[in-house]
Amino acid sequence: MSIVIAGSVAIDNVKTPTETQNGLLGGSASYAALAASIFCKPAHIVGIVGHDFPKEHLDMLAARGVSLDGIEHSPQESFTWTGEYFNDMNTRTTHKVGINVLENWLPKVPEAVRSAAKVAVLANMSPDNQLQTLEQCTGAEFIAADTMDLWIEIANERLHEVLKKIDLLVINDGEAKEFAGTTNLITAGRRLQEKGPRYVVVKRGEHGSYLFGPGAQDFFSCSAYPLPSVFDPTGAGDSFLGGLAGWLAANGKSKPTFDDLKTAVVHGSVTASFTCEAFSTRRLQSVTADDVAARIAELKNYTSFA
Repeated sequence: MSIVIAGSVAIDNVKTPTETQNGLLGGSASYAALAASIFCKPAHIVGIVGHDFPKEHLDMLAARGVSLDGIEHSPQESFTWTGEYFNDMNTRTTHKVGINVLENWLPKVPEAVRSAAKVAVLANMSPDNQLQTLEQCTGAEFIAADTMDLWIEIANERLHEVLKKIDLLVINDGEAKEFAGTTNLITAGRRLQEKGPRYVVVKRGEHGSYLFGPGAQDFFSCSAYPLPSVFDPTGAGDSFLGGLAGWLAANGKSKPTFDDLKTAVVHGSVTASFTCEAFSTRRLQSVTADDVAARIAELKNYTSFA
């Protein structure tokens, strides 16, 4: 089953307590599409890059089964993000953002993909870009979207329009509380459902995630895969979303049940764990579906009890 992922494709400059790396592959769509391609090939990516974007990043995505037909090339400079992580790796500071090619970008979903893609992923980008993408995904039967605090603050009205048109919202815990106006994550998840999406996933970082379904008892708590160390968490949330959606597409689940979503969440969570083990996508780009399955088996053993 075909899948399309739209969002940012970026150049990242990342500093951690142990090392600094520049010119890395970044962007919400990059991570999500690469994660989805572990399960579903091709994963169609929609984004824009500038004249300065490293060719090797695009070559790697193509080699991993990501279709680049939806990548637009601009004479401007690429979208860039420069940030720093501190000792606990849960706290980061953004030092510089270069909007550049994204400032006036209008997503363009390839004609051949518009009706063919049954699963559509609106990765983290402006609500306007999400709505523009959605209008072109005429064949989508399951639509998942991510968002962040910036859009909650400056594009709240348009974000609410997005929520009315999607099936699944994926959001981190702090943003869920802010958006729902509560300090309780269970209440936040249910309030976000009332805004439109049938399903909501609240990401909790190293503590896992919560999945909320339409029924009163439709609740699932997924543990995170325990990592002895976190090298670079950039893109982990995007990888979670891509892995989740890629598993759905690979298994023909364009109209998933709550149980289907539970399985997809586990696949997304474990896929994201690989992302944290190296800078950028370097670890993720060598992961196979068998690697994910092996880690899921370990996680199941860690969390089951009699």
